[in-house]
Amino acid sequence: MNILGIESSCDETAAAVYTDDGLQSNIIASQAVHEQYGGVVPELASRAHHKTIWRTVQQSLDEAELPLDAIDVVAVTQGPGLMGSLLVGLCFAKGLCLSRNVPLVGVNHMDAHIYANFIDDQPKYPFVSLTVSGGHTQLVHVTGPFQHELLGQTRDDAAGEAFDKIGKILGLPYPAGPVIDERSQHGDPDFHDFPQAMLDNDFEFSFSGLKTSVKYFLEDQSDQEQFLENHLDDVCASVSHAITEVLVKKLRNAIEHTGVKTIALAGGVSANSMLRGKATQLAEETGCELHIPKLAYCTDNAAMIAITGYMMAKRRMFSDMNLKPFANLKALKK
Repeated sequence: MNILGIESSCDETAAAVYTDDGLQSNIIASQAVHEQYGGVVPELASRAHHKTIWRTVQQSLDEAELPLDAIDVVAVTQGPGLMGSLLVGLCFAKGLCLSRNVPLVGVNHMDAHIYANFIDDQPKYPFVSLTVSGGHTQLVHVTGPFQHELLGQTRDDAAGEAFDKIGKILGLPYPAGPVIDERSQHGDPDFHDFPQAMLDNDFEFSFSGLKTSVKYFLEDQSDQEQFLENHLDDVCASVSHAITEVLVKKLRNAIEHTGVKTIALAGGVSANSMLRGKATQLAEETGCELHIPKLAYCTDNAAMIAITGYMMAKRRMFSDMNLKPFANLKALKK
């Protein structure tokens, strides 16, 4: 079975090919236009997807050395994401399916982050996934393929969103998460004790207060510009410590609650070096087997859509041509 995966949920136009022999290609076309605005502009994102999607799909086929005729199933992100961006990918995928008479698989973007761990590995069920991205932070108990129990999620800002918003306060370029991570490696995580919210709740998260705390902390400095010039790395390290400590403490709670012996990280923030280090230490302390995707499969990509589509197609979990996109998880439940 040869699967073409298409991802267009936000500002990455991506396509990948997955076959019985594994991942054959993974192409990502990033959109630099959003950097000047300090965040993703939905209308510009959808326009960029229109311009690049066919070229990106063709490049993925070329790299896989497969013609379009060899594709058996098309998997595409159904949501959550930006509605305009999702529509571009979904309409393109439907067009391919109708023209080639092949089945369609609509993929939940958050599920795909979890199953990105299966591209190069085979986590043992049951396991707990800490899924941390720009828009979502979740603890999911995965008891079997596509059998998920949501243990908890963020009440407000997601971890990745907190990194980006705090980065903006610090004057860092967008996306700020990777920049804060890099600078954190040269700073002191104990420089300032930023708050760790909702520790009295086992599985829920909240990061909006941290953003406010950083803002007030900087306002208390007599000369913010000079202060950041001298201590930016330390502030970044302290922010990273506050976020990752909460994430790992909640993951520990999930391990104790479920009794699993396998844990996985997923989503863009799983690329964070401090989180990876703390999760590795937690796995050693609890005797758990830890799975983390390669960096290329952490942020939004089509490889995770393709592998998830492959697993769904094997289980005959196909979609019809009336498949609609959903902007958020609440819309999906409706």
